Amino acid sequence: MHPVAGNLLSIVKRQGLVLAFIFLLVVISFFAPRFLTFRNVLLVLTQVSIMGVMACGVTFMLIGGNFDLSIGSQLSFTTVLVVSLHDKIGPIPAILVALAAGVAIGAFNGYLVGFQKLTSLIVTLGMLPVVQALTLIYSGGNYNQIQNPEAPFSFIGRGKILNIPMPFIIFAVTAIVFAVILQKTVFGRRLYAVGGNRVGSWFAGVRDDWVTFFTFVITGFTAAMGGVIMGSRLMSAQNYLGKDYELMVLSAVVLGGTSLYGGSGGIFKTVIGVLILGFLANGFIHLGLPYYTQMLAQWVIIVAAVWMDIKVKKEES
Repeated sequence: MHPVAGNLLSIVKRQGLVLAFIFLLVVISFFAPRFLTFRNVLLVLTQVSIMGVMACGVTFMLIGGNFDLSIGSQLSFTTVLVVSLHDKIGPIPAILVALAAGVAIGAFNGYLVGFQKLTSLIVTLGMLPVVQALTLIYSGGNYNQIQNPEAPFSFIGRGKILNIPMPFIIFAVTAIVFAVILQKTVFGRRLYAVGGNRVGSWFAGVRDDWVTFFTFVITGFTAAMGGVIMGSRLMSAQNYLGKDYELMVLSAVVLGGTSLYGGSGGIFKTVIGVLILGFLANGFIHLGLPYYTQMLAQWVIIVAAVWMDIKVKKEES
């Protein structure tokens, strides 16, 4: 193979996702001139922020070799919680209660999976309707709305710094912090070890039960962060706001190259995966395509990403 062709192939393999993202932007903008306007780009960045924050937590989860299918219902519950408590106890206490609730749900899931050795898929699949039921019980099935919004809370979901939406700033900071944890800390190295070879990591002295436990706590925390941002953006909460978020978040993380088998993945490509889904959905709207095409696109993305993951694993073995 010619050296130039070899270098190009190497670049495509390493940066294929980024190149695909750029290609997507160029193609859609060709057919929809308003797609890449500054205003629309800021709109998309705001819209993907909740999914992005949650995707950071789910990236940790998948790297550790587990799943959490209850994050959508956790998002619903914490959004209802923070909105309903805002006028009663104040914005800051309401935020703390919502975050604590997310951590508590994550800790319970983590205890069952990490210490009781139950399958994460089954535990979180069962937790999904349980948390949704808690949401309905707590709200009485009623629509919640903030009557007296206060600036600190509204700024989280609606504010801007240097014209950049605050939700996206929260997403960006979360991604940077999580990337540092993953690449520069002992916990990050242990997470890769547990997801790559749980038995081998145990013989190496890594407590896989605690690592698993903390990944669920982190995922619960990021779901609650999403709930706080959602409540601040809407100033209201419906009981099923988080429906289908587990699918969207999982699609973004898998698209970003995080293996469903554990042991590999990273935050940067998860961010690209989130942006691709966000701009793709927005592009469909600009192109006048119906909503169900987004669901079809998500299915294609998941199947293609899983197929590639399986192919890579076979080649490595």
